[in-house]
Amino acid sequence: MSEKSVNSKRTGLIYGACLFALAVTYGIMGSRIDYAFASDPLGPRVVPVILAGFLALLCLFYFKNPGEAEGFPKGKTLARVLAVPCTLVIAVLLLETTGFLLAVFLIVTVIAVLFGAPWKYALAGGASQALLWWFVFSYLLEVYLPKGIIFG
Repeated sequence: MSEKSVNSKRTGLIYGACLFALAVTYGIMGSRIDYAFASDPLGPRVVPVILAGFLALLCLFYFKNPGEAEGFPKGKTLARVLAVPCTLVIAVLLLETTGFLLAVFLIVTVIAVLFGAPWKYALAGGASQALLWWFVFSYLLEVYLPKGIIFG
């Protein structure tokens, strides 16, 4: 077996282990969802737990047959790959303070720039996406969205 093939299989196993950890975490968090039993006998727990179980089964299959996988990114590509989840985490942490509109604006704008969009298009896309999703959730679906502490 060549060195590249061994590294590819190792990379696939690492990806599979990360996804398996995600599946277990998602299943645990989904099983902790509180709900009123009178509203629905199955409740909102069922879908996350089933999805977590399905992902865990796929990960176990992947461990047995990892196949060929791309190598880990390096340099600027690695920085961009890591910047996406970091941006999402920062936006979620700022959600209560900044509100839904600014959090979505931040996510879309930063990710657009990471994928090579010019700043003016990234800002326009961030603003339009934030307004679109705010309208969809607030008016069409009537879901409460946090306005943020800075907006009262």
